[in-house]
Amino acid sequence: MRGAIETRELITVNVDGMRLRGTYHKSHGQGSDSRPERHESNRIGILFLNSGFVPRASAGDAAVYWADSFAECGYPSFRFDLPGLGDSDGDLPEKLLEFAGLVNAGYYAPFVAGIARDLTERFHLSGVVLAGHCAGAVSAIFSAAASEYVRGLVGLEAYFFREGPERTNVRKEISLLVARSKLVAQLSRVYGLLRKFASSLKRNPLPQNANLPLIRCCSRLVCSGMPILILNATEPRPNPSEFDYLSYLQRLSGRDGQLAVKFVEGTNHSFADDVGRTAVRRHIEQWLSSYFPLIESVRIAAVLSGTR
Repeated sequence: MRGAIETRELITVNVDGMRLRGTYHKSHGQGSDSRPERHESNRIGILFLNSGFVPRASAGDAAVYWADSFAECGYPSFRFDLPGLGDSDGDLPEKLLEFAGLVNAGYYAPFVAGIARDLTERFHLSGVVLAGHCAGAVSAIFSAAASEYVRGLVGLEAYFFREGPERTNVRKEISLLVARSKLVAQLSRVYGLLRKFASSLKRNPLPQNANLPLIRCCSRLVCSGMPILILNATEPRPNPSEFDYLSYLQRLSGRDGQLAVKFVEGTNHSFADDVGRTAVRRHIEQWLSSYFPLIESVRIAAVLSGTR
Protein backbone atom coordinates (compact mmCIF):
# COMPACT_ATOMS: atom_id res chain seq x y z
CA MET A 1 0.00 0.00 0.00
CA ARG A 2 2.82 2.40 0.85
CA GLY A 3 4.43 1.79 -2.55
CA ALA A 4 1.16 2.56 -4.32
CA ILE A 5 0.72 5.82 -2.39
CA GLU A 6 4.26 6.93 -3.23
CA THR A 7 3.58 6.51 -6.95
CA ARG A 8 0.38 8.60 -6.88
CA GLU A 9 -0.30 12.27 -6.36
CA LEU A 10 -3.48 14.31 -6.00
CA ILE A 11 -3.55 17.18 -8.50
CA THR A 12 -5.98 19.91 -9.56
CA VAL A 13 -6.70 21.65 -12.85
CA ASN A 14 -8.64 24.91 -13.15
CA VAL A 15 -10.90 25.17 -16.19
CA ASP A 16 -13.23 28.17 -16.62
CA GLY A 17 -13.05 28.93 -12.91
CA MET A 18 -13.89 25.35 -12.00
CA ARG A 19 -11.43 23.40 -9.86
CA LEU A 20 -11.24 19.83 -11.15
CA ARG A 21 -9.50 17.21 -9.02
CA GLY A 22 -7.75 14.06 -10.08
CA THR A 23 -5.11 11.45 -9.29
CA TYR A 24 -1.77 11.29 -11.06
CA HIS A 25 -0.20 7.82 -11.43
CA LYS A 26 3.52 8.35 -11.97
CA SER A 27 5.20 6.34 -14.68
CA HIS A 28 7.70 3.62 -13.77
CA GLY A 29 11.08 4.92 -12.63
CA GLN A 30 9.90 8.47 -11.87
CA GLY A 31 10.83 9.92 -8.52
CA SER A 32 8.76 11.94 -6.11
CA ASP A 33 8.95 15.09 -8.24
CA SER A 34 5.65 15.51 -10.08
CA ARG A 35 7.36 17.24 -12.99
CA PRO A 36 9.27 14.85 -15.27
CA GLU A 37 12.54 15.77 -16.93
CA ARG A 38 12.49 17.52 -20.28
CA HIS A 39 14.08 14.55 -22.09
CA GLU A 40 10.83 12.62 -21.49
CA SER A 41 8.77 15.14 -23.47
CA ASN A 42 7.69 12.62 -26.13
CA ARG A 43 5.65 10.60 -23.67
CA ILE A 44 1.92 10.02 -24.05
CA GLY A 45 -0.31 10.30 -21.00
CA ILE A 46 -3.50 8.32 -20.38
CA LEU A 47 -6.48 10.34 -19.11
CA PHE A 48 -9.43 8.42 -17.60
CA LEU A 49 -12.88 10.04 -17.42
CA ASN A 50 -15.84 9.35 -15.13
CA SER A 51 -18.40 6.75 -16.09
CA GLY A 52 -21.73 8.40 -15.36
CA PHE A 53 -22.12 9.26 -11.67
CA VAL A 54 -19.32 6.86 -10.68
CA PRO A 55 -16.25 8.56 -9.10
CA ARG A 56 -12.93 8.50 -10.91
CA ALA A 57 -11.93 5.17 -9.34
CA SER A 58 -14.65 3.54 -11.49
CA ALA A 59 -16.70 0.49 -10.52
CA GLY A 60 -14.67 -1.95 -8.44
CA ASP A 61 -11.67 0.43 -8.61
CA ALA A 62 -11.11 -0.80 -12.18
CA ALA A 63 -9.74 2.57 -13.34
CA VAL A 64 -7.23 2.52 -10.47
CA TYR A 65 -6.04 -0.90 -11.59
CA TRP A 66 -5.68 0.16 -15.22
CA ALA A 67 -3.95 3.46 -14.37
CA ASP A 68 -1.46 1.67 -12.13
CA SER A 69 -0.81 -0.93 -14.83
CA PHE A 70 -0.18 1.57 -17.62
CA ALA A 71 2.00 3.72 -15.34
CA GLU A 72 4.12 0.65 -14.59
CA CYS A 73 4.54 0.19 -18.34
CA GLY A 74 5.85 3.76 -18.63
CA TYR A 75 2.72 5.74 -19.49
CA PRO A 76 1.86 8.45 -16.93
CA SER A 77 -1.82 8.06 -16.15
CA PHE A 78 -4.46 10.40 -14.75
CA ARG A 79 -7.96 9.87 -13.34
CA PHE A 80 -10.13 12.97 -13.17
CA ASP A 81 -13.56 13.77 -11.79
CA LEU A 82 -15.51 15.98 -14.19
CA PRO A 83 -17.58 18.97 -12.93
CA GLY A 84 -20.14 17.93 -10.35
CA LEU A 85 -18.69 14.43 -10.02
CA GLY A 86 -16.56 13.00 -7.23
CA ASP A 87 -14.22 15.58 -5.71
CA SER A 88 -14.48 18.24 -8.42
CA ASP A 89 -16.37 21.53 -8.20
CA GLY A 90 -19.77 21.98 -9.79
CA ASP A 91 -23.32 20.73 -9.48
CA LEU A 92 -25.17 17.96 -11.27
CA PRO A 93 -28.79 17.97 -12.40
CA GLU A 94 -31.11 16.26 -9.94
CA LYS A 95 -32.62 14.05 -12.63
CA LEU A 96 -30.66 11.27 -14.35
CA LEU A 97 -32.17 12.05 -17.74
CA GLU A 98 -30.96 15.65 -17.51
CA PHE A 99 -27.44 14.42 -16.77
CA ALA A 100 -27.64 12.03 -19.73
CA GLY A 101 -28.72 14.95 -21.88
CA LEU A 102 -25.62 16.92 -20.89
CA VAL A 103 -23.36 13.97 -21.72
CA ASN A 104 -25.07 13.29 -25.06
CA ALA A 105 -24.73 16.95 -26.04
CA GLY A 106 -20.98 17.05 -25.35
CA TYR A 107 -21.25 19.37 -22.34
CA TYR A 108 -18.04 18.08 -20.74
CA ALA A 109 -15.85 18.40 -23.84
CA PRO A 110 -14.47 21.90 -23.04
CA PHE A 111 -13.54 20.78 -19.53
CA VAL A 112 -11.77 17.65 -20.76
CA ALA A 113 -9.99 19.69 -23.43
CA GLY A 114 -8.79 22.04 -20.68
CA ILE A 115 -7.52 19.13 -18.61
CA ALA A 116 -5.74 17.63 -21.63
CA ARG A 117 -3.99 20.92 -22.35
CA ASP A 118 -2.93 21.45 -18.74
CA LEU A 119 -1.55 17.93 -18.33
CA THR A 120 0.31 18.06 -21.64
CA GLU A 121 2.04 21.32 -20.75
CA ARG A 122 2.57 20.64 -17.04
CA PHE A 123 4.10 17.18 -17.49
CA HIS A 124 5.84 17.83 -20.81
CA LEU A 125 3.78 15.27 -22.71
CA SER A 126 3.29 15.07 -26.45
CA GLY A 127 -0.42 14.65 -25.80
CA VAL A 128 -2.90 12.36 -24.10
CA VAL A 129 -5.00 9.32 -24.89
CA LEU A 130 -8.56 9.66 -23.57
CA ALA A 131 -10.12 6.59 -21.98
CA GLY A 132 -13.78 6.53 -20.99
CA HIS A 133 -16.39 3.95 -20.08
CA CYS A 134 -20.07 4.21 -21.12
CA ALA A 135 -21.00 7.89 -20.58
CA GLY A 136 -17.29 8.60 -20.14
CA ALA A 137 -16.69 7.16 -23.61
CA VAL A 138 -19.27 9.55 -25.07
CA SER A 139 -17.56 12.51 -23.37
CA ALA A 140 -14.18 11.20 -24.59
CA ILE A 141 -15.35 11.19 -28.23
CA PHE A 142 -16.69 14.75 -28.04
CA SER A 143 -13.52 15.87 -26.24
CA ALA A 144 -11.13 14.21 -28.69
CA ALA A 145 -12.77 16.09 -31.54
CA ALA A 146 -12.47 19.37 -29.61
CA SER A 147 -8.85 19.20 -28.47
CA GLU A 148 -5.56 19.38 -30.34
CA TYR A 149 -3.85 17.72 -27.37
CA VAL A 150 -5.66 14.38 -27.75
CA ARG A 151 -3.66 11.81 -29.72
CA GLY A 152 -5.80 8.70 -29.29
CA LEU A 153 -9.07 7.41 -27.91
CA VAL A 154 -10.23 4.33 -25.99
CA GLY A 155 -13.97 3.79 -25.56
CA LEU A 156 -15.34 1.07 -23.29
CA GLU A 157 -18.96 0.20 -24.01
CA ALA A 158 -19.44 3.39 -26.03
CA TYR A 159 -23.00 4.09 -27.21
CA PHE A 160 -24.10 6.25 -30.13
CA PHE A 161 -27.81 6.76 -29.58
CA ARG A 162 -30.07 9.00 -27.54
CA GLU A 163 -33.77 9.45 -27.14
CA GLY A 164 -35.72 12.04 -29.06
CA PRO A 165 -33.53 13.68 -31.73
CA GLU A 166 -34.79 13.59 -35.27
CA ARG A 167 -32.48 12.80 -38.11
CA THR A 168 -31.40 15.88 -40.04
CA ASN A 169 -30.52 16.29 -43.69
CA VAL A 170 -27.53 14.14 -44.66
CA ARG A 171 -25.99 16.73 -46.95
CA LYS A 172 -26.13 19.31 -44.15
CA GLU A 173 -24.39 16.91 -41.78
CA ILE A 174 -21.60 16.25 -44.29
CA SER A 175 -21.16 19.97 -44.98
CA LEU A 176 -20.77 20.62 -41.26
CA LEU A 177 -18.27 17.79 -41.03
CA VAL A 178 -16.12 19.31 -43.79
CA ALA A 179 -16.45 22.88 -42.51
CA ARG A 180 -15.36 21.96 -39.00
CA SER A 181 -12.47 19.75 -40.02
CA LYS A 182 -9.12 21.21 -38.94
CA LEU A 183 -7.08 18.86 -41.11
CA VAL A 184 -6.83 21.13 -44.12
CA ALA A 185 -3.76 19.35 -45.45
CA GLN A 186 -5.70 16.10 -45.64
CA LEU A 187 -8.88 17.44 -47.22
CA SER A 188 -8.53 15.29 -50.33
CA ARG A 189 -8.39 12.15 -48.22
CA VAL A 190 -11.22 13.38 -46.01
CA TYR A 191 -13.32 14.17 -49.09
CA GLY A 192 -12.90 10.62 -50.37
CA LEU A 193 -13.89 9.19 -47.01
CA LEU A 194 -16.89 11.50 -46.82
CA ARG A 195 -18.12 10.28 -50.18
CA LYS A 196 -17.91 6.78 -48.76
CA PHE A 197 -19.71 8.08 -45.67
CA ALA A 198 -22.55 9.51 -47.80
CA SER A 199 -22.84 6.31 -49.79
CA SER A 200 -22.97 4.29 -46.59
CA LEU A 201 -25.75 6.52 -45.26
CA LYS A 202 -27.84 5.84 -48.32
CA ARG A 203 -27.43 2.08 -47.87
CA ASN A 204 -27.78 2.12 -44.09
CA PRO A 205 -29.86 5.08 -42.90
CA LEU A 206 -29.22 6.00 -39.29
CA PRO A 207 -32.09 5.37 -36.87
CA GLN A 208 -34.20 8.20 -35.51
CA ASN A 209 -32.55 8.11 -32.08
CA ALA A 210 -28.98 8.26 -33.41
CA ASN A 211 -26.82 10.84 -31.64
CA LEU A 212 -25.84 12.74 -34.78
CA PRO A 213 -23.47 15.27 -33.14
CA LEU A 214 -21.61 12.39 -31.51
CA ILE A 215 -21.46 10.41 -34.76
CA ARG A 216 -20.17 13.49 -36.57
CA CYS A 217 -17.39 13.86 -34.02
CA CYS A 218 -16.48 10.18 -34.25
CA SER A 219 -16.56 10.37 -38.05
CA ARG A 220 -14.15 13.31 -37.96
CA LEU A 221 -11.78 11.36 -35.77
CA VAL A 222 -11.99 8.28 -37.98
CA CYS A 223 -11.40 10.35 -41.12
CA SER A 224 -8.42 12.09 -39.52
CA GLY A 225 -6.72 8.76 -38.86
CA MET A 226 -6.69 9.09 -35.07
CA PRO A 227 -6.01 5.71 -33.42
CA ILE A 228 -9.25 4.55 -31.79
CA LEU A 229 -9.91 1.41 -29.76
CA ILE A 230 -13.47 0.43 -28.83
CA LEU A 231 -14.01 -2.42 -26.37
CA ASN A 232 -17.37 -4.06 -25.68
CA ALA A 233 -18.15 -6.65 -23.03
CA THR A 234 -19.59 -9.30 -25.38
CA GLU A 235 -20.16 -9.56 -29.08
CA PRO A 236 -23.88 -9.00 -29.64
CA ARG A 237 -25.92 -11.45 -31.64
CA PRO A 238 -27.22 -10.01 -34.92
CA ASN A 239 -30.54 -8.30 -34.33
CA PRO A 240 -32.30 -6.87 -37.39
CA SER A 241 -34.12 -4.33 -35.22
CA GLU A 242 -30.90 -2.79 -33.82
CA PHE A 243 -28.55 -0.59 -35.79
CA ASP A 244 -24.91 -1.74 -35.76
CA TYR A 245 -23.05 1.51 -35.11
CA LEU A 246 -19.66 -0.18 -34.77
CA SER A 247 -19.86 -1.87 -38.18
CA TYR A 248 -21.03 1.42 -39.61
CA LEU A 249 -18.00 3.26 -38.24
CA GLN A 250 -15.65 0.47 -39.34
CA ARG A 251 -16.93 0.75 -42.91
CA LEU A 252 -16.27 4.48 -42.77
CA SER A 253 -12.76 3.83 -41.47
CA GLY A 254 -11.92 1.50 -44.36
CA ARG A 255 -9.11 -1.02 -44.58
CA ASP A 256 -6.41 1.55 -43.84
CA GLY A 257 -8.28 3.15 -40.95
CA GLN A 258 -7.09 3.28 -37.35
CA LEU A 259 -10.35 2.14 -35.73
CA ALA A 260 -10.13 -1.17 -33.87
CA VAL A 261 -13.13 -2.90 -32.29
CA LYS A 262 -12.61 -5.72 -29.79
CA PHE A 263 -15.03 -7.84 -27.77
CA VAL A 264 -14.36 -9.28 -24.32
CA GLU A 265 -16.18 -12.49 -23.46
CA GLY A 266 -16.98 -13.69 -19.95
CA THR A 267 -17.39 -10.27 -18.35
CA ASN A 268 -20.12 -7.65 -17.95
CA HIS A 269 -20.79 -4.03 -18.81
CA SER A 270 -18.60 -2.62 -16.03
CA PHE A 271 -15.49 -4.74 -16.79
CA ALA A 272 -15.00 -4.66 -13.00
CA ASP A 273 -14.45 -8.41 -12.51
CA ASP A 274 -11.09 -10.14 -12.89
CA VAL A 275 -11.82 -11.28 -16.44
CA GLY A 276 -12.89 -7.85 -17.61
CA ARG A 277 -10.16 -5.86 -15.88
CA THR A 278 -7.41 -8.16 -17.14
CA ALA A 279 -8.72 -8.30 -20.71
CA VAL A 280 -9.12 -4.52 -20.94
CA ARG A 281 -5.60 -4.00 -19.61
CA ARG A 282 -4.16 -6.48 -22.12
CA HIS A 283 -6.02 -5.01 -25.11
CA ILE A 284 -5.08 -1.45 -24.25
CA GLU A 285 -1.43 -2.31 -23.56
CA GLN A 286 -1.16 -3.99 -26.97
CA TRP A 287 -2.86 -1.03 -28.61
CA LEU A 288 -0.57 1.48 -26.87
CA SER A 289 2.49 -0.54 -27.86
CA SER A 290 1.38 -0.46 -31.52
CA TYR A 291 0.45 3.22 -31.81
CA PHE A 292 2.35 4.93 -28.98
CA PRO A 293 5.51 2.91 -28.31
CA LEU A 294 7.69 4.18 -25.50
CA ILE A 295 10.73 6.14 -26.63
CA GLU A 296 14.06 4.50 -25.96
CA SER A 297 15.30 7.20 -23.58
CA VAL A 298 12.38 6.58 -21.24
CA ARG A 299 12.99 2.84 -21.27
CA ILE A 300 16.67 3.34 -20.55
CA ALA A 301 15.88 5.76 -17.72
CA ALA A 302 13.48 3.25 -16.20
CA VAL A 303 16.06 0.46 -16.43
CA LEU A 304 18.78 2.59 -14.88
CA SER A 305 16.46 3.66 -12.08
CA GLY A 306 15.66 0.05 -11.31
CA THR A 307 19.30 -1.05 -11.20
CA ARG A 308 20.65 1.67 -8.92
